[in-house]
Amino acid sequence: MSHITVTAPASGEIISEVPIFTTDQVTDAFDRSRRAQKKWAASPVSERREILLRYHDLVLERQDELLDVIQKESGKSRISAHEEILDNAITARHYANRAAALLRPKRAKATLPVLTTTHVEHAPIGAVGMISPWNYPLVLAISDAIAAIMAGNTVVLKPDSNTPLTALKAAELLTEAGLPDDVFQVTPGPGSQVGQAIAEQCDFLMFTGSTATGRKLAAIAGERLIGFSAELGGKNPLIVAPDADIARAARGAIRACFSNSGQLCISIERIYVHRDVADQFTREFVDNVKAMRVGPGNDWALDMGSLISAEHHETVSEFVEDAKAQGARVLTGGESLGGNFYAPTVLTDVPPTARVYREEVFGPVVYIQVVDSLDEAVEQANDTDYGLNASIWATPSTGRALASRIEAGTVNVNDGYMAAWASMHAPMGGWKTSGVGRRHSDHGLLKFTEARTVAVQRFMPPTGPEWMDRKQFAGLAAGAFKVAKRILP
Repeated sequence: MSHITVTAPASGEIISEVPIFTTDQVTDAFDRSRRAQKKWAASPVSERREILLRYHDLVLERQDELLDVIQKESGKSRISAHEEILDNAITARHYANRAAALLRPKRAKATLPVLTTTHVEHAPIGAVGMISPWNYPLVLAISDAIAAIMAGNTVVLKPDSNTPLTALKAAELLTEAGLPDDVFQVTPGPGSQVGQAIAEQCDFLMFTGSTATGRKLAAIAGERLIGFSAELGGKNPLIVAPDADIARAARGAIRACFSNSGQLCISIERIYVHRDVADQFTREFVDNVKAMRVGPGNDWALDMGSLISAEHHETVSEFVEDAKAQGARVLTGGESLGGNFYAPTVLTDVPPTARVYREEVFGPVVYIQVVDSLDEAVEQANDTDYGLNASIWATPSTGRALASRIEAGTVNVNDGYMAAWASMHAPMGGWKTSGVGRRHSDHGLLKFTEARTVAVQRFMPPTGPEWMDRKQFAGLAAGAFKVAKRILP
């Protein structure tokens, strides 16, 4: 049997070996998933709720154990890993407590009140396929699965081959919480083999990853006419307005740009700062970046860990070297710190021809561009094929007004990304090429359901009494509709 060798990116040590699933094994997983789904869908929502709340408690009780696994296989800092713990707990609690109201049949207004009674039901789709990335191995493997499971579906997950251990550990906790066998299955393996098999067999496909791969999976889902949801890439902007608290903005931009070593789809890679405050912001921001603590280990004081691999380290370095060759200036960073560690990097004077100007780096690299007006800042922020996240630092009134002009799924005022991400009752996802569908909010669960409208007709058919002349009914209906247009919605 073939194995995935899981290596710690921060140290290079081999952590574990995980069996690779064959295509036949994925097929078997879906067979078992569909058998389990029928029973799971028939279970009371209250029973599902208790399981997910027990999982919520286990994640918090075992957080040190989970943090160790996340850090070892991803190389991220302790504080970035802890974001995953909080997200999983919040998501489990949210959907455990929200699912009953969402799944309960709801009365819908009928065209003919009294004569017609209409209800909308939401039925689970079936066996959901999920393909998750390496950068947030707990959040992006489990949080969407929680919503799908609460809706009555089963899940077959392919975690990234760099980080399968976190998903396997979460599966253990779900089982310990009482989740029945085969409701959640983890099937490690390469995308070309396992990911392809999942896309070709699932009843709904959830993907988080690159836009390029998202396009290919969307094509498969489209050909099969199954539901598809994806959170994809981003080239996220940050705007600093002249009325911002500059010291606060310079501190907040650190987390916005360099959390998880910049390997975050909603992290900031472009900063547009108003000329009136450009010198002050740049000086304070660069000083804060220079003070960042980068390195391996479980010390909560470390600000940033390693990149995921030597290959990605090389990719980040190539972006910076290309920018430098085309005239960009390095204000700080721009160099390897040894191994898979790369210095948090701030660039300026980046020409539009440089790759970093438009392409997603997915690493600890950001550039600053001075603008003469907030209109220019908004125009530059929107000048991208992406539209995932944005950050604005300003007074609340200025920030709120600017936010409504930004072409992105989430916009945070005086925060980098966490405020919108943690607002579980609000949708999260991308505009343009940054995604399809939404996670979080009611939509994050309802997308894993099929809507069924049930209408019960009483007394007479909608086309009128059988004894009435059809022409006479048409005249009466026209008159009634004219009156109703100002009364009924």
